[in-house]
Amino acid sequence: MAPSDPAVVPGAHHPPSPTGPAALGAVAAGGALGAVLRWALSGALPTPAGGLGWSTAVVNLSGAFLLGLLLAGLAGTAARRGGAPAWHHLARLGLGTGVLGGWTTFSTLMVEVDRALDAGRPGVAATALLVSLVGGLALAAAGTAAGRRLVPTS
Repeated sequence: MAPSDPAVVPGAHHPPSPTGPAALGAVAAGGALGAVLRWALSGALPTPAGGLGWSTAVVNLSGAFLLGLLLAGLAGTAARRGGAPAWHHLARLGLGTGVLGGWTTFSTLMVEVDRALDAGRPGVAATALLVSLVGGLALAAAGTAAGRRLVPTS
C-alpha cells in the first residue's frame, strides 16, 4: 500500500492488499454493477445535443462524495480496530475501485465537453467542467468529513 493511502493508520498492522482472484472478482463485479447503474441513469437523463450532461454530472458528483465517505469510513474502522480487518481491502477494491470506478466517468465528461465546443456552446462546456471538477472536489471533501463523523478514528 502506498503511504499516502487514507485508509492506512500509522503504526497499525495492515495485512497486504489482496491480489489474485478475490481482488479481481471484487473489482470486476463492482465495476460491472457501477457501469450498469450509470448506463441506466444515462437512459433516464439523456444529454441533449450540445447540452449539459446532467447524468454525467450526477454520477461524477455523487461518486466523489461516496468515495470520500467510503475511504474515511474504512480509515475510521481500521483505526478503531488497530488495523484493517480482513474484509477491509476487498471492500475498498469492490466498492471504491469497482462500483464507484464504474459509476463515475471522466471520459464521458470529456466527450460531452468536446461535443458542446463543436456545437459552438463554450459556456456549456465550461459549465460542465466547472460543475464536475470544482463540485467533485467539494463533494469529495464533504464525503470525507461525513465519513469521519460517522466512523471516528477514536
